[in-house]
Amino acid sequence: MPDGLNHISTLNSPLAVYQSQLGEKLVEDLSQLQAINTLDTLFWQLTQQNSTTSLPIKGLYLWGDVGRGKTFLMDLFYDCLPQKGKLRLHFHHFMARIHRDLKALVGQQDPLVIVAKNLTKECRILCFDEFFVSDIGDAMILAGLFECLFKQGVVLVATSNIPIERLYENGLARHKFLPCITLLQQHTSLLHLNGKQDHRLHRLRAEQNESEFVATFKFIGMTAEMDFSIIFADLIAATNLVQINASSIEICHREISVKSVTESNCPNSMVWFDFYALCEGPRSQLDYMEIATRYDTVMLSGVPQFAGEVRGWIKARGTEDGIGDNQAQITGERILSYGENDDMARRFISLIDELYDQKVSLYLSSDVPLAELYLEGALKFEFRRTYSRLMEMSQN
Repeated sequence: MPDGLNHISTLNSPLAVYQSQLGEKLVEDLSQLQAINTLDTLFWQLTQQNSTTSLPIKGLYLWGDVGRGKTFLMDLFYDCLPQKGKLRLHFHHFMARIHRDLKALVGQQDPLVIVAKNLTKECRILCFDEFFVSDIGDAMILAGLFECLFKQGVVLVATSNIPIERLYENGLARHKFLPCITLLQQHTSLLHLNGKQDHRLHRLRAEQNESEFVATFKFIGMTAEMDFSIIFADLIAATNLVQINASSIEICHREISVKSVTESNCPNSMVWFDFYALCEGPRSQLDYMEIATRYDTVMLSGVPQFAGEVRGWIKARGTEDGIGDNQAQITGERILSYGENDDMARRFISLIDELYDQKVSLYLSSDVPLAELYLEGALKFEFRRTYSRLMEMSQN
């Protein structure tokens, strides 16, 4: 177990850093204050604990609606910790790493135990963002993995849009994932960040008047009448990059069509995709992770409105698009409708999540204003996060 967290010098605590930013960068939010106090307590437990006489420390599972500051608070906590003995990953990156490590151990006995022990050598505190399980393979792995990590004393801090008990809700063979839910409930404290303010949109409105704010809805970029050919050429001229004569690039060993591209993995690298090339076909989160790693700027044109005839109906417990809506929670069951473009919408959500998390510059043109890209359907809640992130990215 790394011991870097057991030796702390004069560091600012999460609460002290948070309070120093109130009024300047932050507006007062009682829900955030409760969360930062909890994280501050955890910070001192981790940094002052004597490893020879230590008792188990409970981690934190922070959940809530979009734009409530979950990632900001977790990152503030993480940055205050000493450098050694910690690891912070987006959940998709975490699972990609676990699958990669398991693949390298094919044929060995108890590979999941080996993966878990290797992780504990690297970190005592594990932070990951956007905890959301939708894949049955991930669901099967996580129960065994968390059991090993918690036995080794790893402390988990995670953010999510849903509470622990709703993870992998309606998933295939969900009963096999229930032990993982029990483990998370035993080893983390659940805290609902339920403030009424979307802090991303609040900050943007504070920086510009309402008419300017509305004018940014249709485009992300420098002007409201974007000619991507001109913008691409201007960016190349400004950065002394060379445009490659290619109609496609290889991502995850598959060809994806591009409209323009520069060399990858170099400063200011750029690529321009048509929406359908990137989101219509069989793409995965791994594709978007590789793109975000290789390119500093992504241009995406022709994003459509995700609407269409309802394709089917399913019953689901709780509510996907009304967290905090007491009436929706009381009803217990409801019917969700899936539109014919929802597969593309899911890929688009995953793409934006990845570009946002890796701080990739985005230029985007759409057929309709961003606020109208997805109005009704099963992904309405998830798309609220995407919209909030797009608005923030438009200003960066």
